[in-house]
Parts: sequence; structure tokens; C-alpha cells
Amino acid sequence: MPRRDGTGPMGTGPAGGGLGFGAGRGQGARGRMGGPLAGGPGGDCACLKCGHTIAHVAGQPCSQMECPKCGSKMTRK
Repeated sequence: MPRRDGTGPMGTGPAGGGLGFGAGRGQGARGRMGGPLAGGPGGDCACLKCGHTIAHVAGQPCSQMECPKCGSKMTRK
């Protein structure tokens, strides 16, 4: 029985038992607002209503911007 001081037997679970497979949790970084991946500073913002696109401004989410043509909310493209 291990005494929680490192003198017990080595454990062999499915994630680290030398069987060639792991836990499978390396899926990549998620975006801050739940998006597929972090957007980064580049890219465009697109209007959901009329399709107009403008360059994304770093530090300002596209969802907080209004379309200059129709005034509708924009989304990251």
C-alpha cells in the first residue's frame, strides 16, 4: 500500500500505462467568447444583415461594432 510518500508500487492506468494512447484532451485553445479558436488581431468583421465587411480593430470585438451601411450588429469573419 502506498503511504503517499513515493514508496508504493507504480500505477498503470489507461492514460499512462505505456500502451500507446493518452487521455486525448489536446483539442486546441478555445476563443474567449466561446468561438472555435482565438481570432487574433487580424481578420474582418462582417454584417449579418447586408454582408458588408470592414477590417477588424484589435481590442474591439466585432459583436460590439455596428455596420456603417445598415446599423446592424457585426460578427467576426
